[in-house]
Amino acid sequence: MGAGNQTIVTEFILIGLSNQPKTRAALFFFFLVVYLITLVGNSLIILVVRVDPRLQTTMYFFLSNLSFLDICYSSGSVPQVLANCLKDRPTISFGRCLAQMSITLFLGVTECILLAAMAYDRYVAISNPLRYTLIMNKRVCIQMAVGSWTSAFLLTIVPSFSMQANLCGHNEVDHFTCEVVALLKLACSDTSVNQLLMFASALLTLLLPFSFIIISYTRIIVVILRIHSAGSRFKAFSTCGSHLAVVTIFYGTAIFMYVRPHSKPSQAQDKMVSVFYGAVTPMLNPLIYTLRNQEVKGALRRMTWRKGDY
Repeated sequence: MGAGNQTIVTEFILIGLSNQPKTRAALFFFFLVVYLITLVGNSLIILVVRVDPRLQTTMYFFLSNLSFLDICYSSGSVPQVLANCLKDRPTISFGRCLAQMSITLFLGVTECILLAAMAYDRYVAISNPLRYTLIMNKRVCIQMAVGSWTSAFLLTIVPSFSMQANLCGHNEVDHFTCEVVALLKLACSDTSVNQLLMFASALLTLLLPFSFIIISYTRIIVVILRIHSAGSRFKAFSTCGSHLAVVTIFYGTAIFMYVRPHSKPSQAQDKMVSVFYGAVTPMLNPLIYTLRNQEVKGALRRMTWRKGDY
């Protein structure tokens, strides 16, 4: 983004937070609780996967990667929101704003690709159980994880350098953070090319992985329905249920935000949706996996008992 000839923009004023002190205090408490649960919940998953030998499998390797990603994703914006809740005039420098926007996009796209990789892992586990460890070996898992981060970098950070928009002195962002959709609304130049690039990028980074996940789970359901044992079918469904819940929440809000047309202003709605996938979803992920996954709950109990013995 470039500044116009009239005024050079050096900082942005984030006016998404309410001017009422009581409302800001309530928002501060809400974001603080959400952020603490996110840090504790995801850190516990990473810890229990590392220390429990029974969880040294491909599925939990990807789950720990997702937890680490959620910590980074939430930390990219929530601390800034917490600090802004304590200010009457929250500001952020031009450079920090663009950095926050780029990092948040990068981590969000990484999660999209990583969730697709986890769907493929579940497909292989259910359709080829005897060859699962051979197909999804440690080397392949590391390559898929690294590929998720690398692909996201190439799809977000690199194209962001080609996006240009003149701000002409407008620096009031009606949002909690430096959201790309909110920043583009400040531009006084034609942003049709930028919006087209953003829409094309969303199709590639959201709809393509999401379509892959849908196809994977369609084939998984076909395989599960062929299983004669009701107990085995329930176990197979339960191993996929947590991941499918996370996919539905994350992709549903992200697709609504970036793929729908932006012809009509709906800033209040955009703020609520971005808060959900930027702050609430990273908090829900560990809760969903621990509440629905008996192996993770068992590992947490074993870890707690070992600490109690000392």
